[in-house]
Amino acid sequence: MISHPADSRSAGLAVSRIGRPLRVASVIARLEGGAGLLALRGAQAMDPAVFSSTIVTGSGEQLIEAAAASGLEVLVEPSLRAPIAPHSDLLALRGLETLFRERGFDVVHTHCAKAGAVGRLAARRAGVPRIVHTFHGFPFHDFQSGPRRQAYLLIERRLGRFTDVALCVGAGVAAEAVRRELIAPERVRTIGVTVDGPARAAASRAGRSPQARLRARMALGLPGDAQVVGAVGRLTYQKAPEDFLAAMAALGRPEVIGVWIGGGDLADRVGRRARTMPGTPVVLAGERTDVLEVLPAFDVFALPSRYEGLPTVIVEAMICGVPVVATAVNAVSDLVVPGETGLLVPPQRPRQLAAAVAYLLDSPDVAARMAATARARLGDRYGDQELRAALAAAYSPAGQAAAGPLVQRRH
Repeated sequence: MISHPADSRSAGLAVSRIGRPLRVASVIARLEGGAGLLALRGAQAMDPAVFSSTIVTGSGEQLIEAAAASGLEVLVEPSLRAPIAPHSDLLALRGLETLFRERGFDVVHTHCAKAGAVGRLAARRAGVPRIVHTFHGFPFHDFQSGPRRQAYLLIERRLGRFTDVALCVGAGVAAEAVRRELIAPERVRTIGVTVDGPARAAASRAGRSPQARLRARMALGLPGDAQVVGAVGRLTYQKAPEDFLAAMAALGRPEVIGVWIGGGDLADRVGRRARTMPGTPVVLAGERTDVLEVLPAFDVFALPSRYEGLPTVIVEAMICGVPVVATAVNAVSDLVVPGETGLLVPPQRPRQLAAAVAYLLDSPDVAARMAATARARLGDRYGDQELRAALAAAYSPAGQAAAGPLVQRRH
């Protein structure tokens, strides 16, 4: 993770000039998944005496409850939805513009593609002094048609003209933002994901001890003596759950159990396919709030995604000492260094995913070495302190020198 010269102390100095905390609106269409967790943990990490944080979202039951329970203000805008829907998008744009004007936010910080487009445009129209966007990944990828991909690129470049700071989750994402000319290079910053501190400490202590492994398998209803290959993520096109099923079928080992933790739009379809699939059985465990506690159940963690940013769950798997096989997309290689901290395979190649999984299952010494190396390299990284410093630098005018010049607004 890249360090930032501006921290909460310099932010506090800037705040003292206006005599009140900076008002920050964090805008995300769905407060869920890795992006939702990062948005939530970022808001929770900030000193309320320096930054007054409000989360604006369209949905996200569990994390909305968690945000409210931690004392954060949460505003729900039902028209803010992730899929493209012109009527709802226009309602969201108008609603957010009105909100930003009425509340006088000093900073609008958007997350992901939809909220990034609607929220940044609304902030510009409302005259918000500072606009920050986090790229958790990109709306364009190699599995789209050329015209659609080009349209997304053009939209992001237009939005980048009036974005003061782009926070990119992972060096791979930052490099692509620069290469694609989405925003001026001097306004690009690299940040990491965060893992809950107390839960991380407990998981790090337990690791993949026999006791932790047994508890995790009991929680998931799995036998204690089976080999288990697991994945965690939303059941969506991005995460490619059908490739996980195909990989388990190609593995062809009835004694191995595949497990997918997470729900999503494709849950019914994936469930039907899993029930009729020959070979390795796959259990769909649904949504869970105890991922760090159940990850030790896995002998191998598999990430089959078509595209990603920097998935929090890879950090969590490494903390728990679980060896990782992942697709070589976006910033995943920040964490998974082939042959050292895990194995990488091309996306949409389930047979290669199966072969890599089989190699780790059949080579427990190699798998254990990679897991130990990954855990050691993580160290104390990916914590709240680093995220707090990065956000303070991005939000505060005191961090302007570090974050590049403010964009001149045109209204």
